[in-house]
Amino acid sequence: MKKIITLLALLSPLAVQAFPFEVEKELNGTEINIQTLDLGDNTASVTLTNYGEVDTICRVRFRNGPEVPRVRQATLAAGETANLVVTFSSMVIRMRVNVDCKQNI
Repeated sequence: MKKIITLLALLSPLAVQAFPFEVEKELNGTEINIQTLDLGDNTASVTLTNYGEVDTICRVRFRNGPEVPRVRQATLAAGETANLVVTFSSMVIRMRVNVDCKQNI
């Protein structure tokens, strides 16, 4: 029994652990759904879905500690979905995401 417990204890650090996301959103009356996804040690993804009836421009800013923030922008037509992906050079511990959307008039 002790051998099984020891084996499980040794294998536990090999389990995949996702980094947490902190999302700040400023949607300005748009109907945008935001989903985050950890794609590895240094890659993050944000999926934006426009459920509104108006075209929307979204600017997403990814921050990972001391590295320079990465900015991605997407124009979403009504009912459209966009995937924004960013890769950092160092391992991500916590991902801070700012989403700013406004109607494209």
